[in-house]
Amino acid sequence: MPGVIYRKERELLEYLAQFQAQYGYSPTLAELAKATGHRSKSTVHALIRALVEKGYVQKVEGNTRVLKIIEDKVRLSFRGIQPSIELPLMGYIAAGKPLEPHTDPNATFQISASMISGKHTSYTLQVKGDSLIEDGILDGDYVVIEKAQEVVSGDIIVAIVDDNLATLKKYYKENGKIVLKPANSEMEPIYPNSLKVQGKVVGVIRKF
Repeated sequence: MPGVIYRKERELLEYLAQFQAQYGYSPTLAELAKATGHRSKSTVHALIRALVEKGYVQKVEGNTRVLKIIEDKVRLSFRGIQPSIELPLMGYIAAGKPLEPHTDPNATFQISASMISGKHTSYTLQVKGDSLIEDGILDGDYVVIEKAQEVVSGDIIVAIVDDNLATLKKYYKENGKIVLKPANSEMEPIYPNSLKVQGKVVGVIRKF
C-alpha cells in the first residue's frame, strides 16, 4: 500500500501525471523543477525517490525519461480520443473574499487533458458570483487554473489582491499600472496596490 504523500510530493506527482497525459513521456528533471517552483534538480530527484519508495511511481529500466505512475488517484483514462485526468478541487473563489478551501481536502475534478498545456501544475476552483458573466463564466462554474506566473493582458487570472482578498478577473496593464477588470458592466475595475498571481484560467467547465 502506498505511504503517506506530502504536499510537495503530491504537486510533483500531479504535474508528472499532467505532463504524461499531454506528451506520453516523462518530463526532464529541469522541466519538473521549473514547473513545480524548485530551484534545485537535486530537490526534485529527492522527491521522485520518495515517490518511488512509497510506491506511487516506478522507474522503467533502460529509459531515464519514463516514470510509470502506479497510484490510483492519478491514473489516466485513455479510453477516449483525449485522455482525462483528475485535478485537485482546491475550493471556491468569490470576488473580493479570501479563497475558501473545499470541505474535502482530497476532492478532485476530472477534465480532458487537452485543456492544459502540461507545462505547469494545475488545479480547479468553483466560481461564486457574477463578475465574469459577460465572458460566459457563471456562478457555480468550475475553472481550470494553471499555476503560471507569466500572464499577459487579456488573461483571466486568479490573484490575491492587497495580501488578503482573492479575485478572478481579467488582467491588463495600462500606462504601466495593473488593472483587474470584471466582465460585468455593473462592476468596477480593481487597481491593486499589491498583486500575487496564483495562476490563469485555461478552461471552464459547467455541470448541468
